[in-house]
Amino acid sequence: MTTMTARPERFASLDMFRGATIFLMIVVNTAGAGGAFNQLQHAPWIGFTLADLIYPSFLFAVGNAMSFALTRPMPEHVFLRRVFKRAALIFLLGVLMYWFPFVTHQTDGSWVAKPFADTRLTGVLQRIALCYLLGALCARYLKPSQLVMVAIGLVVAHWAILVGLSPAGEAFGRYRNAGTLLDLRVIGLNHLYKKDHGFDPEGLLGTLPATANVIAGYLTGLAIQRWGKHAATVGRLAAIGAGLVVVALLLSPMLPIGKKLWTGSFVALTVGLDLILLGAVLWLVEIRGVRVGRSFLQMLGRNPLAIYLFSELLVVVLELVHVDGKGLYTWVGLNAFQPIAPGPVGSLLCALAYTLICCAFGWVLDRKGIILKV
Repeated sequence: MTTMTARPERFASLDMFRGATIFLMIVVNTAGAGGAFNQLQHAPWIGFTLADLIYPSFLFAVGNAMSFALTRPMPEHVFLRRVFKRAALIFLLGVLMYWFPFVTHQTDGSWVAKPFADTRLTGVLQRIALCYLLGALCARYLKPSQLVMVAIGLVVAHWAILVGLSPAGEAFGRYRNAGTLLDLRVIGLNHLYKKDHGFDPEGLLGTLPATANVIAGYLTGLAIQRWGKHAATVGRLAAIGAGLVVVALLLSPMLPIGKKLWTGSFVALTVGLDLILLGAVLWLVEIRGVRVGRSFLQMLGRNPLAIYLFSELLVVVLELVHVDGKGLYTWVGLNAFQPIAPGPVGSLLCALAYTLICCAFGWVLDRKGIILKV
């Protein structure tokens, strides 16, 4: 890959896109009591909701950031050390996040150590780590045209493995597809997602197509830097994005759209929508000069890992505190927000209030110049 000697120009729109993604991720992950709106819940299996777009958008944003970091001249040994170290630390943080708070509360009121043998080894951060590692290595050693072929190859390979190695009729099923069988054999049931009885939505096989989202984000970052802050750039992003959405819809009868399997049609759909959305943000921010929300979203985009970890750990701590037999976060949702706005509206208001608390944590870090980099 050809390296750039000049420091790449930063685009506020890319930072804001990443900030908006982490904001929405927390909102979806911390729905309050009362039941969330359907679009703020993941599709139960095959299908697509707004919530399903958020995680792939974050991977897309990871690729965007790589397009600035990896184009700076860097000796190979320095690059490899940094990339492998960063991937390992993100993976470790993900494992520790699921092991936290390292103790469990028994029915008799006692506390016992939470065994590592029952801790989930897969998850959101773990997949980000693996996709980042694979995407960074590809970006370092391959040309953009080759990266396009790799992204397509990863999606096709995932499809072929599901169809070719799953038992008959189980390729797009939940419990006996090739990915689930691989996770059960390599990782083991006790280290997988506990709520789905053996199926893990962040399993090993899904890392292949999810890496295509990172590569797409990287290529988009390079393209925007090359094309510049122009209306023509927005048009190109929108046209490519719309084309990918059409491809996803055409593929869906034989390759269903599903986040939990991370199918190739899901990759095409989410990358297409991200290109359209990013194009819209680029037009508003870089071309029209809109400044509403800019500093807020950029602040979130500078420290997404720290804010995400804080959001996940704090809600766990709150649920450890029981009030009237319920975790504190659940109790607050029921007693503070549901009386004001019953049902999904109250659930959303609770999630928004909690998300703003997490944003305040990010603001404090930002004011102190603390950026969690691994």
